[in-house]
Amino acid sequence: MEVVHKGATALLQREGGFGSSALADLQAAVVAAGQVAQWREHYRAEEVGQDFLDRFGCYPIIGEGGPYSSAALRAWIVYMPPHLYYPWHEHQAAELYLIISGSAVFRKEGSADVTLRSGDTVFHGRNQPHATETGADPVLCLVLWRDDFEHAPMLSDLVKLQRDRAQLALPRVLTAQ
Repeated sequence: MEVVHKGATALLQREGGFGSSALADLQAAVVAAGQVAQWREHYRAEEVGQDFLDRFGCYPIIGEGGPYSSAALRAWIVYMPPHLYYPWHEHQAAELYLIISGSAVFRKEGSADVTLRSGDTVFHGRNQPHATETGADPVLCLVLWRDDFEHAPMLSDLVKLQRDRAQLALPRVLTAQ
């Protein structure tokens, strides 16, 4: 498997802001694996900005590019350094976040914002818009997907725009006057 490094690779290796974690052994394993992982990018700079691409990190554990495969599940490690905003997005797969270390504010449509810390979880249903933001602390997460693996995450504004365009493209019935 090819090792792919991103800006987040080096940031994760130097990260000292996680503090204590009940999952410290898992945190250490995730950081070590990050040195040989195949890091991914799901967005383009014109969508999320270069700063996001330079600092957000995601690498697969189960699924394409990861060391394990499954027909029923995908798993990634997600790293977000301090003061990073992951904009509103959605995907067809249902998703569960397990916070390994650090903390972040998790937002999802139809729910109040919640700050999650090591050991906490949050579930996002299929096509449920959600966003994440770190403050002074970074966050390290295990993210699990089920159901639909063929469609990558899409920024929610882009999803809405595509739906609006699709509705405009529907054939219209003209009536004679």
